[in-house]
Amino acid sequence: MKKIFITIFSISVMCSCSSDLLDVNPEAQKVSSQFYTNSSEIEQGIISVYSALQYTGQYQLAMPAFGELPSDNTYDEVPANDSFTYGEMDFFTIQPNNSLIASAWKDHYIGIQQANIILTRIGKIPDMTDALKNTRIGEMKFLRALMYFNLVRIYGDVPLVLKETTNVNDYFGQARTPVAEVYSAIEKDLKEAIDLLPATTSQKGRVTKGAALGIMGKVLLTQKKFGESLTYLNQVESLGYQLLPDVNKIFDVTNENNAEIVFDVQFTSGLNGNSEGSTAFQMFSPSGSVSGAKGHNLPTKEVYNLYSAGDTRRSAYIGLTSNGIPFSKKLVKTSNTIADGGSNFVVLRLADVFLMMAECFAEQNDIANANLYLNKIKTRAGIAPVNLSTKDLLLNEIDRERRLEFVGEGHRWFDLLRTGKAISVMTAHFTNNAGYSTAQIKPHHLLMPVPQGQINTDPAIKQNPGY
Repeated sequence: MKKIFITIFSISVMCSCSSDLLDVNPEAQKVSSQFYTNSSEIEQGIISVYSALQYTGQYQLAMPAFGELPSDNTYDEVPANDSFTYGEMDFFTIQPNNSLIASAWKDHYIGIQQANIILTRIGKIPDMTDALKNTRIGEMKFLRALMYFNLVRIYGDVPLVLKETTNVNDYFGQARTPVAEVYSAIEKDLKEAIDLLPATTSQKGRVTKGAALGIMGKVLLTQKKFGESLTYLNQVESLGYQLLPDVNKIFDVTNENNAEIVFDVQFTSGLNGNSEGSTAFQMFSPSGSVSGAKGHNLPTKEVYNLYSAGDTRRSAYIGLTSNGIPFSKKLVKTSNTIADGGSNFVVLRLADVFLMMAECFAEQNDIANANLYLNKIKTRAGIAPVNLSTKDLLLNEIDRERRLEFVGEGHRWFDLLRTGKAISVMTAHFTNNAGYSTAQIKPHHLLMPVPQGQINTDPAIKQNPGY
């Protein structure tokens, strides 16, 4: 971990926030031991944790790619682009020296350690009210938990770092913490965040109670704690969230941070020298369609054809190029400048909460409520409601509905992992689709490899089996 923490200690940002929108503009480096002594400086440090979400290894590129490309939802049109970085995920040939694997590890720990710094120092800030301190502590607890949730789903056991250090050697040789212990820390952070966070905030993009409740529900669902998950998910809608009647409006860049969005990562084009935008639009657009397009992570024809007649989501979520190649309409071209896309990345929305609730109800054999929450999503899409009579029928339909509702949002692969379907689904996918004759998924592919550079730096970090 030595290289990671050497980087972390020099990270900070300056905050040039508007009053109603969180601005995450990295501007200057500060040495943390000489900083964070007043409320202005601590707020700058807090913004730097949010800005970490925009990094390549987080929601700029890695989480959308990790959550879709290994699945049957998307594919890499030009696998050789970017040195097979994305193509390796599509064909399960991922190598420990993959640059996106390295970025994900590094960029998540950058955010985590910055959150640790804030959590250590905020209590001593003299010119900050206790109420505001508690809110900011809740934000940092949530973001740290979210980052660990991503890490544990990607790599399995990961080093659990919950305190600030000014000596990089403090964590050298720590090794990896078992998954169960990491999940316990995630749950603890989220429980504390729920108690501290407000239901609403004047600055769009900041964490709220609904986000902590929803992610806690997903964390518990991932661990098959269905009853506990429902306890948290049940509280989200009452905080003022609602399904938008028109699915075309959910990802409209003129309607961002709308009532369906529980938490999203902010990207804005044309600000701060085009530094606040995203590269995702070009990276995940068909090659040749726009300047800089790479053809990574495109929706498959299979998922495009899965939508039934009258389902309004197909035309809202997926477009076709002139030669019939599907692409995601959830990422919108807002600028001609490469790496300046303006689409926020949605981490959690109410539709996800409802389908997680449907799944939990089905797992508990509450057939009526499982149908109820499943049908909220179907009827919004213009599809006739169902009345399924068994747990298995419901779980299969919920799985299908999640594919259609969240294609391109970085959920499908994690859904397959969570439900234990990854190997069977991907084996069938490779068999039934041309171009995958050499592709094969094996049990060790259910986790990504630990970056080789990390292992070289700290031999206490051991590689996942199979790599």
